[in-house]
Amino acid sequence: MAGTATRPAAPKPLAGVVGGFSPLAPLRRRFRAWWEGRLKRDDTLTLTQRNVYIVPTGPGWMLAVTLLVLLVASINFQLNLGYLFTFMLAGSAAIGMHICHATLRGVTLHLKPPQPQFMGTSAALEVQLSSPRTTPRYGIGVAVHEPEAHAEHHWAWTDVPAQGQATVQVAFQPQRRGLHPVPTLTAETRFPMGTFRVWTYWRPASQILVYPAPEVPAAPLPPGEPRAAGKGSANSQGIGEFDGVRAYRRGDPLKLVVWKKAAKSLGSGTDDLVSRDAQQSQRQELWLDVNKANLPDPEARISRVTAWVLQADRLGLDYGLRVPGREIAPGSGAAHRMQCLEALALC
Repeated sequence: MAGTATRPAAPKPLAGVVGGFSPLAPLRRRFRAWWEGRLKRDDTLTLTQRNVYIVPTGPGWMLAVTLLVLLVASINFQLNLGYLFTFMLAGSAAIGMHICHATLRGVTLHLKPPQPQFMGTSAALEVQLSSPRTTPRYGIGVAVHEPEAHAEHHWAWTDVPAQGQATVQVAFQPQRRGLHPVPTLTAETRFPMGTFRVWTYWRPASQILVYPAPEVPAAPLPPGEPRAAGKGSANSQGIGEFDGVRAYRRGDPLKLVVWKKAAKSLGSGTDDLVSRDAQQSQRQELWLDVNKANLPDPEARISRVTAWVLQADRLGLDYGLRVPGREIAPGSGAAHRMQCLEALALC
């Protein structure tokens, strides 16, 4: 019996292949790099005639063609009403161009300090728009500038009140951990007629810190290590948690109860309480070491230790961190957690 013939894969459409290649792409990238290099980095930008640009939109070009046809027809047939209608539309377009440019000119853009984010989540940028003008401004959009020619911008639109302020949030997704400069932003308006596009580019000076993505699901915490000055050490019992905590016993002081763990247990419908083991915690310390995460991929090890940091912080434990070239002494609290996450992001 003859075997089944393998059907060859269908070739890609020629339009898709040609559309993905642009001979002007290298020139466009060089021009964009030169253009952005001329923009001064600043977290506050006041828009003036020197940094606001205007071009007709597609409907604006169609209006220009329509006016030309109306003018030629009026001249050919000697239509006085045709002249009136043509110049009335042309005057409206000219006034709309002036209003459109004035809508963006004079606005002050200010970027608030961005908060650290975990990799894999969208980083929100909060932009404040201020206007000293005594009349409101309508239809102003802010977005992250996408360098690709056909990339889609995700606009955040707002109206700025007279002599007031408005706030918008735009987001972008970093592709790697570490410290990143805030990407180039763009603002534009097409108010009132949509026949002209007025826009500007803005390069903020701020940087955003991107933490590593924590491992999901999180691995159990490593066992505690004997203190350097301790006289004895207890073996790990293999419970998957640091030995400095144990189940609550009747008579334990309230200050030894891990209340964060208790609140989480109550939220899940259980009433299990956990106490700190004072004797055990005197003999052992919890150290989170990137080199001991037992994973071949360095980024996977960093993700695992990031999950350990969050887990130890939830349990209210004292923990230390070891990353290549740096060691953070054991501690607890929000400031300690942020210090450890920053070290993991930059290692």
